[in-house]
Amino acid sequence: MDYVAEYISPVGKILLSSDGKNLTGLWIENQKYFKSTLCGEYEKRKIPVLEKAILWLEKYFSGENPEIDFEIKPKGSGFRQAVWNILSQIPYGETITYGEIAKRIEKETGKRASAQAVGGAVGHNPISIIIPCHRVVGADGGLTGYAGGIDKKKYLLSLERQGKN
Repeated sequence: MDYVAEYISPVGKILLSSDGKNLTGLWIENQKYFKSTLCGEYEKRKIPVLEKAILWLEKYFSGENPEIDFEIKPKGSGFRQAVWNILSQIPYGETITYGEIAKRIEKETGKRASAQAVGGAVGHNPISIIIPCHRVVGADGGLTGYAGGIDKKKYLLSLERQGKN
């Protein structure tokens, strides 16, 4: 059984999910792959990990760079997990390209990865914002696809750049 909670943010309604112990999902309403890793049954309930994640979001949207003080456990293949791990290491307010992530995957695993494969994994990130897929840009530094929408990606990057100053 999964548990869910909602949070109203400056980028729209956010749905969070948990397995009871870990944060397993965070989607912006109407984003691509919305609720993609929720199990068939879920219940709206206040539980500690969801309350902590909502507090994290409140701090984040107020311009802070909060520490993650709860467990996250995204559901996905080994390749996707490797990509999401790299996303989690991108510093607040900074960006990285899909190609740079592909090179890191190859260096860390010894397996060749294309920027397109990385893009697929980034797009399927089930814990948006906290696993900062919005910090990934195209080879030329331009803003490319974001499951939540480019307007939201711009907002999140702008928020972080202001918070760094």
